[in-house]
Amino acid sequence: MLGVAAGLATLGFVPVVSAFSCFSVGRAFDSIRVLIAQPGLSVKITGGYAGLLTGMTGKTHQMFDDVAIMRTLPNVSVLAPADEVETAQAIRAMIATDGPFYIQLTREASPVLFPSDYRFEIGRAVRVRDGSDVTLVSTGVQTTRVYQAAEILAGRGTEATVLHVPTIKPIDEEGIVEAASASGVVVVVEEQSVLGGLGGAVAEVLSSRYPVPVRRLGLPDIYGESGPNEALLDKYRLSAEAVAEDVQAWLRQQPAGRRPADLEGADRR
Repeated sequence: MLGVAAGLATLGFVPVVSAFSCFSVGRAFDSIRVLIAQPGLSVKITGGYAGLLTGMTGKTHQMFDDVAIMRTLPNVSVLAPADEVETAQAIRAMIATDGPFYIQLTREASPVLFPSDYRFEIGRAVRVRDGSDVTLVSTGVQTTRVYQAAEILAGRGTEATVLHVPTIKPIDEEGIVEAASASGVVVVVEEQSVLGGLGGAVAEVLSSRYPVPVRRLGLPDIYGESGPNEALLDKYRLSAEAVAEDVQAWLRQQPAGRRPADLEGADRR
């Protein structure tokens, strides 16, 4: 299917390939790398059923490293919208933009985060909440749970900035630095492996642009398992309540006064 899409792209079509992420990335990676990414063909690849919430299909269908894999490919842009409002706009935007794209999608129903007048822009991160105690960075549908976690934290006296990163590549470096400067401590939360995904991308940006403590919450170095969605979210600490608890626990371990005022000499260029 990816090979056919590459052929169609050479004839001027803009093919959109729809498959589960475990197939469109995991099974077809060589075709993507050689036939699409290397020549920079304008093929749009969807990775549906991505992340942890594949219900009872288990580890054969759960893909925790598609973002990490796809963001390493030159020429390929990587998107992960949060809800149906953003997804509709992201699909139209990638079709209208030349070059290969990968868009990560989920299968399960999820809350609507953005109002109808929201405007998605490729390469732009979006602040969905402001706070000065901690900066929470997330992507995809996990952002909706992170936003809920921020509301829980607010009820416990901790105010969080929440930065949604719908474009993981090209990543919004300025938006990440600005959000990090709001608190001086960053927690990246993703329904992906903690190895190589959004957490890695954010750490890469901040280590060179604005060094602050960064904690990554996500799937450890494991394969998945079958189970009800809510049980899996609780087990792997990705539910809103679990995220709130883990963020609070980590903040208690941070040295007092570790805030932007202490980092005035950091390179923010």
